[in-house]
Amino acid sequence: MNMSQQRDAARPRVRGTERSVARRAELIAIGRRLFADTSYDALSMDDIARQAHVAKGLIYYYFQSKRGYYLAIIEDSVADLVTFAASGLELPAVDRVHRTIDSYLRYAEHNQAAYRTIVSGGVGFDTEVHAIRDGVREAIVATIAEGAYGHAAIAPLARMGLLSWVCSVEGATLDWIDRPELSRDTMRELLVKTLGGALRAIEEMDPSCRAPAPARRYD
Repeated sequence: MNMSQQRDAARPRVRGTERSVARRAELIAIGRRLFADTSYDALSMDDIARQAHVAKGLIYYYFQSKRGYYLAIIEDSVADLVTFAASGLELPAVDRVHRTIDSYLRYAEHNQAAYRTIVSGGVGFDTEVHAIRDGVREAIVATIAEGAYGHAAIAPLARMGLLSWVCSVEGATLDWIDRPELSRDTMRELLVKTLGGALRAIEEMDPSCRAPAPARRYD
């Protein structure tokens, strides 16, 4: 799946009139604010309707259930993250990597409840949330691969190496939002340097996957 397909998959498809699409988007924007730092279980549908100043039936009309509403909110916010990560092709590779990691950390910082849900897999074993998480992982891997190697189609060993780095980023980011002892700038620089280590390890095991110059200790 290429980056365009991943963005399309991440962005929820909506049917209906322009007015209904706009109304649905408005409800999602409201939900993103409500759930930014509040867990799924902490808000009832009555709470949501009251804080959103809408009738509860309107939320059911567009999303069928509280879970449907929450998934739509997560999908929408993640789609923004994926789209942003895939943009900036005109930037030098190093700047693009910094920008992508910084946007990832900003998302986690400002959408902590949603981020925890995505990384932990949702309420119980939630296959739909797992699919969202996997889509974000693949999008970040593709973005890094394009910056490092000039293309997203990479060998299995390189993909696994980058995926391992992304999974480590998830764990580190979860700890960081729980204990924000480091600034976002410091956290970003740390993750960039560990990415350099991953790229060098990939090259060591597969010399055809040459690490880009900024990731090399000596060139």
